[in-house]
Amino acid sequence: MGNRGMEDLIPLVNKLQDAFSSIGQACNLDLPQIAVVGGQSAGKSSVLENFVGRDFLPRGSGIVTRRPLVLQLISANAEWAEFLHCKGKKFTDFDEVRQEIEGETDRVTGANKGISPVPINLRVYSPHVLNLTLIDLPGITKVPVGDQPADIEQQIRDMIMQFISRESCLILAVTPANTDLANSDALKLAKDVDPQGLRTIGVITKLDLMDEGTDARDVLENKLLPLRRGYIGVVNRSQKDIDGKKDIKAALDAERKFFLTHPAYRHMAEKMGTPRLQQVLNQVMMDLFSGPPQWMLKGKGCL
Repeated sequence: MGNRGMEDLIPLVNKLQDAFSSIGQACNLDLPQIAVVGGQSAGKSSVLENFVGRDFLPRGSGIVTRRPLVLQLISANAEWAEFLHCKGKKFTDFDEVRQEIEGETDRVTGANKGISPVPINLRVYSPHVLNLTLIDLPGITKVPVGDQPADIEQQIRDMIMQFISRESCLILAVTPANTDLANSDALKLAKDVDPQGLRTIGVITKLDLMDEGTDARDVLENKLLPLRRGYIGVVNRSQKDIDGKKDIKAALDAERKFFLTHPAYRHMAEKMGTPRLQQVLNQVMMDLFSGPPQWMLKGKGCL
């Protein structure tokens, strides 16, 4: 099957995911997908918003993602979003998309920081995206707040493991550059289910926030804690940028300039940044589809 065939297959798989989401988890269809894993302040939301080119995810302190968000990106001539739970309604204002995510999260979890494994399914159609399906999972937290139970950390870990333990799941392990990589929650969880690093891609954020005189070159060159698929560095907007309404196009331009001009990274600039990460993920997903369709065979009993 050629690239065009692969691109056609991804929307079909999106429809299957929607169908089984709408009837619950009775079916064990093991569809290829990408799970985004990281600590609360790792920069997961910014990575996803950069993919879409829009601000659309809830922000704030503490756990903001409190239900899995299945985000289906579909290349199209026009730009709009739609939710599985709002059939027939098109969202063209991405502030309304954020409000709907918040409202639908509270509807299931309550307004006081509870969590739930029941996913929200969101499709974004845009001329600026590559066909990808990503699952944004709650950030790993240590201290319960609001209505959260004392074992909130274990509950979130268990939820994450439900997704990343599947052989067909690619793990996007997001870790800030200004923390010790050896203590990365995302990489620890990935290593538990993927000890050889065969289906883990490391994403290093906050490279621009490292202490003066330090850099993450050894990490990005895959020398420190090697992964089969390696690491890709990205530079997201700061909270100051977001508050100042810096748009994502300007942020992506600044990211590219950062890698092209930084003495530690300019020799690898073409292998870094958000556009490169999108291309790699899109190619990996197509590779998964072009291999033996084990995900179809596993789901055979429920079709």
